[in-house]
Formats: sequence, C-alpha cells, structure tokens
Amino acid sequence: MNTELIIFDCDGVLIDSETIACRVDAECFAEIGFPVTFEDVRENYVGKTWRTMFADVELRHGRALPENFIEVIRARTAAAFETELKATEGIEALLDALTLSKCIASSSGFDRLEHSLTLTKLWDRFAPHIFSAMQVARGKPAPDLFLFAANEMRVAPEACLVVEDSVAGVTAARAAGMRVIGFTGGGHCGPTHPERLRAAGAEAVAQTMPELAALLPV
Repeated sequence: MNTELIIFDCDGVLIDSETIACRVDAECFAEIGFPVTFEDVRENYVGKTWRTMFADVELRHGRALPENFIEVIRARTAAAFETELKATEGIEALLDALTLSKCIASSSGFDRLEHSLTLTKLWDRFAPHIFSAMQVARGKPAPDLFLFAANEMRVAPEACLVVEDSVAGVTAARAAGMRVIGFTGGGHCGPTHPERLRAAGAEAVAQTMPELAALLPV
C-alpha cells in the first residue's frame, strides 16, 4: 500500500530535547535520593512516558516517589527548554518539501508538547494533528498511540510511515503494523543507536534531516 501519512515522534526527532530532559530527570531523582543517572534515563526511558518511568523507578528502588514529583520535574524541564531547546537542524526544510499528510504522536503530555513546539516554531506546522500518549491506555512500546493517531487521521495503519528515535517508539510502530524509519540525529544518540533501532524493526536509519528526506516519499 502506498504511504498516505507520515507520523513523526517529537522529542529527539523534531526537537533536540532528549539530552536536556534526561539530564533534568537524573538531577531531580538525585535530589530526592534516588540513584538514577543520566545514562539510566537515556538507556531505559527515552521514548516512554513519565508515568512509565516513575513506575519502573519505584519498582526498582522499592519505594514511592514524592506525590509532587511530577510537578517538580515538569517545571524544571520547562525552564531548561526555555534557554536550551532547539529544533532539530534541517527540520524546517524537510517539512517545507513534504507534501504528504503528517502528524505527531508523542509520549509527552500536551502542555510539554505545546511549550516545546511553540518555542521551536513548529506548533503551527502540525496543529491540530498532534497526539499524546495521555490519550491512550498504554504508551510506547505498546502500539496504542500510533493506532490512535492513524484512526484520528483516517488512514489505515499499513499506509503510515513513522519516524522515531527510540527503541520503544520503533517497537510500538512495528506492533501497530506500520513501517518505521529510525532517526539518530539527536544529541542523546550514541554510536550503537542505529543498530539498536534496526534491531527493533526500523527499515532504515537516518542521521541527518537531508538523509531522512531522501528516505521519505514526498
């Protein structure tokens, strides 16, 4: 089936946010006595929701996080984005050249999506076709979010092509019956990241936006 819809992940694809977010997460955990490092967050939780990360951290360490921890980490992340966040280099040119329908399917909540996409001047390029894992029962690596986005856009899953930077996201896209291209241009992607995305099911991997543009149907 021909591709009718490009579904973009947000963090780590459209915006280079994951290094900032992983650092803030690790700092906030350390301040309350949870030994969760930057590398822990990057390796285990990129592409997943905060609620998934919190549940796993609580299970691993055998104690509950403070009730207001989500508000603390949201506020700290938003403040860091204000001074550090940038759109991924070349994304504007790629979107300018894209003629197919497009949307966003992100593990982030709507407040963070609106904030980050507005800061990077990308909100108006996608709104109102911006979907959050907060709208489904299960976040990535479950397929729920991608299936929800496809249904909202009235496109069959097999006619969707997903662009993802995380193993959880690639796994979710494949579970939804969608093709997926990996993107490794974010600052959080190490030398083994392309192989990890391919192993999860990415049919190709791009490191730059021009490389990604060459892999997308236009």
